[in-house]
Amino acid sequence: MARLAQILGDLKSRFRALPRWARVLSYVAGAAALFGVLVVFVAWLIFARGLPDAAQLAEYEPPLPSHVRAADGTPFASFARERRIFLDYEQTPKQLVGAFVSAEDKTFFTHPGIDLPGIFQAAITNLKAMGTGKRPVGASTITQQVAKNLLLTNEVSYVRKVKEIFLARRIEQALTKPEIIELYLNQIFLGRSAYGVQAASFAYFNKPVEELSLAQTAFLAVLPKAPANYNPSTEKGRVRALARRNWVLGQMAENGYVTAAQARAAAAEPIVVVNRAEIPRDRTGDYFIEDIRRELVEKYGEEGEHGIYTGGLWVRSTINPAMQRAAEMALRDGLVKYDRPRGWRGVTDKIELGEGWAQRLRAVNLPVGYDDWRAAVVLEKSGGVISLGFEDGTNGRMSAQNASIPVRGVGVPAFQRLAAGDVIPVKRVAGGDYTLRQIPDIGGGMVVMEVSTGRVLAMVGGFDARRSQYNRATQAMRQPGSAIKPFVYAAALDNGYTPASVVVDAPYCVFQTRSLGTKCFRNFSGGYAGPQTMRWGLEQSRNLMTVRLAYNTGMDKVVETIDQMGIAKLSPVLSMSLGAGETTVMKLTNAYAMLANGGKRQSPVLYDLIQDRRGRTIYRADARDCAGCSAPDWDGDAMPRPADARPQAMDAKTAYQVVHMLEGVVQRGTAVVLRDLNRPMFGKTGTTNGPTNVWFVGGTADVVAGLYLGFDEPKNMGGYAQGGTLAAPVFKQFAIAALKDAPKRPFEISPGVRMVRIDRRSGKRVYGGWQVDTDPRAAVIWEAFKPESEPRRVAAAYDPFAKAEVVRSDSEFLQSTGGIY
Repeated sequence: MARLAQILGDLKSRFRALPRWARVLSYVAGAAALFGVLVVFVAWLIFARGLPDAAQLAEYEPPLPSHVRAADGTPFASFARERRIFLDYEQTPKQLVGAFVSAEDKTFFTHPGIDLPGIFQAAITNLKAMGTGKRPVGASTITQQVAKNLLLTNEVSYVRKVKEIFLARRIEQALTKPEIIELYLNQIFLGRSAYGVQAASFAYFNKPVEELSLAQTAFLAVLPKAPANYNPSTEKGRVRALARRNWVLGQMAENGYVTAAQARAAAAEPIVVVNRAEIPRDRTGDYFIEDIRRELVEKYGEEGEHGIYTGGLWVRSTINPAMQRAAEMALRDGLVKYDRPRGWRGVTDKIELGEGWAQRLRAVNLPVGYDDWRAAVVLEKSGGVISLGFEDGTNGRMSAQNASIPVRGVGVPAFQRLAAGDVIPVKRVAGGDYTLRQIPDIGGGMVVMEVSTGRVLAMVGGFDARRSQYNRATQAMRQPGSAIKPFVYAAALDNGYTPASVVVDAPYCVFQTRSLGTKCFRNFSGGYAGPQTMRWGLEQSRNLMTVRLAYNTGMDKVVETIDQMGIAKLSPVLSMSLGAGETTVMKLTNAYAMLANGGKRQSPVLYDLIQDRRGRTIYRADARDCAGCSAPDWDGDAMPRPADARPQAMDAKTAYQVVHMLEGVVQRGTAVVLRDLNRPMFGKTGTTNGPTNVWFVGGTADVVAGLYLGFDEPKNMGGYAQGGTLAAPVFKQFAIAALKDAPKRPFEISPGVRMVRIDRRSGKRVYGGWQVDTDPRAAVIWEAFKPESEPRRVAAAYDPFAKAEVVRSDSEFLQSTGGIY
């Protein structure tokens, strides 16, 4: 203590010995230092308190788009508001880091978060510009930009700038330089909806950053200031971008990131970026992907840890790309096939010609559907030739002969009605010419599903999602018509009937109410066939037999069966047995899949697995337990399998009986157009009153598809429109392409079902004459029965004169055998 007093006394003596001016200067310096400390303290009280904790940046996760993969693992789609591909610092080319540091903050790796000389220079510049209305300039380091972008706002004020300085210092203390530059390069907006350098590299050059040239790398470093000002797609932007890029190259050479020779060589290169309009976008599965998006938004929301636009989810969907393409092509062809003979409706869009017409044409976003159709605008019509312009600015021609589709209701060729500025779809033909096409005004939906699991393999919601996001496969409520009949028959089979039961095909009327009077039903084609087997009634889709069967079974039981199969909740009125209720393609296709799967209850599955950005599974569609499935090695026992705990929506034997009858629909019924596919298939057509909708639902033991065609505002499609003539051929086209390599697997017979030979038309049982007859129209067939429900046997004898089996009646059989058997 004495020593301290001695030191202080000594200092005091020396201070008094100083000249007066030195003592005054010391007082001033001390006061200034104290004032400075006070200013910093006050600034901290005003600006620094309450700022975000910079340490949270260590845990920061930038918003990442969610990605959807197909069932085979290939990338398929993404959901993004900020298109970003996260890039670790170790993966970032050092030349790219050097370009951004040289352009934005050349002392980044040495300063403590702020650049004091730069701040003073910016302050002087802003003082000079006071009153001119110019935007104040900053002196933001990369660290300050990280602070602003991630923790502050874009407010232009000195208050924000002071906060930015305090926060930058905190960031430098919490993170390393590589961590700071990593945040910056992944967060910054660089134009073209691209956030971060990797996304920008694809947006401007359609390749990853590691493949960029030096000139391209320097161009990306130009963009943080104002991407719109350096847009090389415009003449003014290209001039600005070139000058700024060459300046960046010079700074890179000055800072030692490249040599002067390398910088000069790169500066000689032009700036060539990809035209976004020229990057082909694969629109396969647009409706499918949109349905997945809607489900994920409902499940996880749009923002947050697992938000689809921020969470960086990885979604393994069930989509089969080959089947999806086949389904889209088949449905589009079916819609065009129906629409084209009805004539040309005229153009639906028109644009102004002159400078910028290509951009205006792109803005129309014409839903051309096919890959080989193009949106075109009529530039000029001269003589018998039309000059066409396309979205990429190129030109083509179309002769009058290729625009000869008659105008609907008038009959004159479409060529006569086309004028400059009309937007039309066209298709290229041999010789380089183009021919006129038309987007159908009829709609439709299609779903393809895996029988054993309910996984949706393909989904088409219309001609083109650009025309309408309305998904007719999942959102359109339509009357299924006769496609509902298998479930009416299933209810009857559960209540004492067999496929061989005889039902009368005859006039049937029912009194409804005093106000509604009596309702009489009729067959689609008119006429009556008398007593026939249930099988025949389903194969030929006889309305009168179905209504009689529904009445005898009880409509309450029929609608209960339909409800149990997940199709719809219907009122127990007879018209519902003919498909007067409403359902969706998805629900009805799923019900048919349940039939083929032995009546097991299941729901449609659009995705198998969802993982977060770190690869952790947050959802699995198949959540069944499987004891031993994760064992490190085989123990010699039977291979473990997950237990199938799904409940029965329908008796398995009933389900097989219905499927077996529906095989007859393909072999000799209303879907006979499919018979030459030459594989075990089942299915049912449907045509509603009007007709306003035409349907087909069916498939194989592995894959089921359902589809309908009809106008969005239901109206008459024409008397020739039937499920067998319009919808079934669509399925056939799909099956030829998608199932060509699939095994021909028969439907699995449910345990307890007895296969018995019967006479197909009478339903009576036969024995003897075991020749195998593969003709679909054979008199004797195998029929499926539940135990103790088989018909009595009747002998079938071979008649050498008729050269065929002859089925004897019950009485003949009893007399010849001497009594009851």
